[in-house]
Amino acid sequence: MALVYIIEDDIDIREMETYALKSAGLSVDAFTNGETFFKALSERLPDLILLDIMLPGEDGLSVLKKLREGHTTQAIPIMMVTAKTSEADRVRGLDSGADDYLVKPFGIMELVSRCKALLRRSNRLMTVLAYESIEMDDERHRVTENGRDVELTFKEYMLLKFLLENCGTTVTRERLMEAVWGFAFTGETRTVDMHIKTLRKKLGASGALILTVRNVGYQLGR
Repeated sequence: MALVYIIEDDIDIREMETYALKSAGLSVDAFTNGETFFKALSERLPDLILLDIMLPGEDGLSVLKKLREGHTTQAIPIMMVTAKTSEADRVRGLDSGADDYLVKPFGIMELVSRCKALLRRSNRLMTVLAYESIEMDDERHRVTENGRDVELTFKEYMLLKFLLENCGTTVTRERLMEAVWGFAFTGETRTVDMHIKTLRKKLGASGALILTVRNVGYQLGR
């Protein structure tokens, strides 16, 4: 299920957007300001971001700039949702890196339709995931390391995919268990560690790119 982050300080609009997108089958987390948003972003990356311009504290354009400069966030589709209606405002938002610009007030059906369009476009662009010498063609289910094919089990493949999708972010063992095995991490299990070990071995010299974060989990890249 695709995850959408909403940054909107108006409670009525925030709740309306959340309800509409959840009703459309999307997972949603909502925030009132940039500070709480960036804290959540460090823990989990969304598939789409809805961003208001006029926010308390750091404004939306400043948040947008940081997202487009971030290694792990620069490709996330972002829709500006704002009351600023002039052509200059639209151009400024799009030139700053927004993928779409929706003016308040707006219709629920239009919001959902535009969000789904951005997600479809993003999914097509993100079929190939890569970091340095590691490349994954998710459409062909193929992994290469320095150009050579790497044969992985399904779980190893899903582990690598999750690490690539969250490149530069520390991922806990709990999150890996939930994302790859489909259940919450409980007790003292070395399932993740054993799979990471075999994944590193199969990736050869590039296996060293998967870093161990002591007492926490793993991270691909810095």
